[in-house]
Amino acid sequence: MSDATEAAATIPITVDFSGGLEMLFDNQRRHAVDLPAADPGGKPATIVLLIDHLCKHLMKDPRTDMFVLDNHIRPGILVLINDADWELEGEEAYEIQPRDNILFVSTLHGG
Repeated sequence: MSDATEAAATIPITVDFSGGLEMLFDNQRRHAVDLPAADPGGKPATIVLLIDHLCKHLMKDPRTDMFVLDNHIRPGILVLINDADWELEGEEAYEIQPRDNILFVSTLHGG
């Protein structure tokens, strides 16, 4: 694979928002996302890259602090990776796989 092909490689995933978070993402609960396969340093895509990607490319609301604080998911937001608590998967270090389903649920408003 050439460097240009690797740089352009993406991972198709599904991202869902619930518990009010969908309001930050154009009132859309489900998004098909083509995530870059690697971060700018060439490391495999992780939840950290996904969060950054979501904030830069999908979030329509300027209140990013409702989703992230200090570059981490805001306390009170549950994250499920393929229906499993992200704590079981390594949290932000989890390496995204093709066709993963990542669900973000706010519990701040009874989510």
